[in-house]
Parts: sequence; structure tokens; C-alpha cells
Amino acid sequence: MIAITDTIAIHENEIAERFVRASGPGGQNVNKVATAVELRFDIGASSLPQEIKNRLTTLGGSRVSADGVLTIDSREHRTQTMNREAARARLVALIQRAAVRPRTRRPTRPSRAAREQRITEKKQRGGVKSARQRRPDDE
Repeated sequence: MIAITDTIAIHENEIAERFVRASGPGGQNVNKVATAVELRFDIGASSLPQEIKNRLTTLGGSRVSADGVLTIDSREHRTQTMNREAARARLVALIQRAAVRPRTRRPTRPSRAAREQRITEKKQRGGVKSARQRRPDDE
């Protein structure tokens, strides 16, 4: 069980991990040992609430496949365990971001004073620009 927040958790069996050979730091070791981890999380089949699933699919962007599987790739460390922890930490961070409900926008209107100030500034700016124009009698 991986705790996301105090009320949300995901089970270990909801995460599929595959280890592959990595490029990058590690020297000759990277040619021999599969240290990179490819973490796969099926959003649709998970135990998360539906609203979090929807936000997670949106936040995942190109990392979410057409069938709703989120793929996180980690190959920044030399060891398999550190890459595994890094990938899981990124998954937890993404789910925590999806768990935060966005604030609803309440439409407002500009006040009368703000509208008048905007018009005044537009007229001043127009006056500055018209003063720059070349007049036919100036030639």
C-alpha cells in the first residue's frame, strides 16, 4: 500500500514495473545491468476516485496512452532501487497534484471606476500616438 494522502492510497498490485537497460551514468555497468525502471499505472482500473482519475489523465498528458495507462520512466540513477524509488515518488507527486481540487472561477465584472480609468488611459495613449504623426502642413 502506497499512501498518497491521509485518505487516498493505492495498492502495490496496481503498479506494474519493468526493468530495462539504461543509457546515461554508470559506465560499463549500464551495458550489463537493467537499472532503468518503466513504471506503468492503469488509471481506469485503479482504486482512485473518479474525479481524481479524470484530473490525473489530464495532468499526465502525453505520458498517458490511449487505453489510459500512465507510464513513468526513470533512469537518472545508477541503481535499480533508486530509479524505482524515483519513479514511485514521481507517481505519488502526480497523484497528489491530481487530488487537489481546482478552485472554481467566480465571474466578476470590472467596476465603473476601473472602466473609466481604462478609457482615460486609452485616450492618453492615443494622444501620444497622434502627436507622433507627420502632418501634411509640416512639410
